[in-house]
Amino acid sequence: MAKKEASDLHLKPMRPPLLRIKGKLIPLNTEPLQPKDLESMLQEILTPAQRTKLDQNQSVDLGYGLHGVARFRANVFVQRGSLAAVFRRIPFKIPEITELGLPEVLETFVHIPAGLVLITGPTGSGKSTTLAAVIRSTIEKRAVHIVTIEDPIEYLFADGKAAVSQREIGTDTPAFSEALKNMFREDPDVIMVGEMRDWPTMQTVITAAETGHLVFSTLHTNSAGQSIDRFIDSCPQGQQHQLRSQLALVLRAIVSMRLIEKSDGSGMVPVCEIMINSPKIAKHIELGETKNIVEEIESSVGYYRMQSMNQSLIALLVNGKINYRRAMELSTDPEDLSLKLRKLFPQIEEDERGGLMASDNDFSAITQLMDVKRLYEEQEEKWKLRIAEKEEEIARYGDELQSQRRAVEGRSQTISDLEGEIARLKNENDRVAREYQAKIMQLNERIKELNQRVVATEQTGKVAQQGGGFFKK
Repeated sequence: MAKKEASDLHLKPMRPPLLRIKGKLIPLNTEPLQPKDLESMLQEILTPAQRTKLDQNQSVDLGYGLHGVARFRANVFVQRGSLAAVFRRIPFKIPEITELGLPEVLETFVHIPAGLVLITGPTGSGKSTTLAAVIRSTIEKRAVHIVTIEDPIEYLFADGKAAVSQREIGTDTPAFSEALKNMFREDPDVIMVGEMRDWPTMQTVITAAETGHLVFSTLHTNSAGQSIDRFIDSCPQGQQHQLRSQLALVLRAIVSMRLIEKSDGSGMVPVCEIMINSPKIAKHIELGETKNIVEEIESSVGYYRMQSMNQSLIALLVNGKINYRRAMELSTDPEDLSLKLRKLFPQIEEDERGGLMASDNDFSAITQLMDVKRLYEEQEEKWKLRIAEKEEEIARYGDELQSQRRAVEGRSQTISDLEGEIARLKNENDRVAREYQAKIMQLNERIKELNQRVVATEQTGKVAQQGGGFFKK
């Protein structure tokens, strides 16, 4: 089973063992199992307490591990008076969220401080693996105490940044009710409840989410609306209004999962409906308007990163991960899926149908053609309006550009005039400076001439004085 990477092993009397590989049950090439041989095999791996429970309830859940191979979650049960069993393979290595092909928004659940996050889907849809991937990410990123309550323990978590305490029903605690009652004394920050099976468990989980814990759990439902209705239907009639208010307050997200075969046949890929508890969705929950949740999910893709199941299928189709036929088989509303494809990606629908007019005698093909024509016309009108708006915007920008250019040209002329005036003033300044320099030189020459005359006059006076004295003598 581990070698062939089968997800499940079915053991039933008078049939060879069956392996579920890539979603299909395939018998092994061996002899059919005899009832006594099968009972001997199964009794060998049961503990005395599990044998007692099997005798009392005709069914028992258990965890079983083979060193170096894998862990297995098993259910041994009685059918037609003899024992049978189903084993689910649980790899030792816990995958990361991105490795599972899940939307990145699931990573944000790790950092939610408190509240309730649900992973839902039918049996074999990947709920446990997805929940384990989220818990692994929490262990790696948050320094918290994580307490898990499981029946039985499936994935084994190792401590990392977080400390993990795993409790198994029947081994570490006698019952869910006892484990949940003691859980609050174990100082948990994050709580994982393997599956909510009854109202007391749901009530305790909601209380834990209300008191500041982050709670992860699973439900066997197919959509967010079904999950909320399951909660309400499990609640006593007189408390349903109060429960709606509580759910609107503590619910953080619901991820509803299915598995679908890849287009190349290499395995399975998850299809996810993701609901984030936005204010509008909280209002729908409080008022009991669960039928409106899908519409709100589909209109909140951009901001909250929600998506419906059909939107997830469209994403996988567009990216070539799955084929059209399998998508239509899996969709709970194939007509809505077909309409969305014709509106958003008509080529996918046309390619699958071999063209819009498959038959000359098929009026539905004409109707489809008219619907597509109408969609194209609506889209064309929208584009015409957008083009007209863009043309008006371009014209407005053109006018502004011309105005700016005229302003720039006016500023350029002003600058040119100012530069001419500056040049003229500079030339005038140079001319005046030259004139003043010439006048200064003339003044200097005049001063020099006058100085020479003064000196000459003084010398003449001295000579005259000397001459008069001589004649006097």
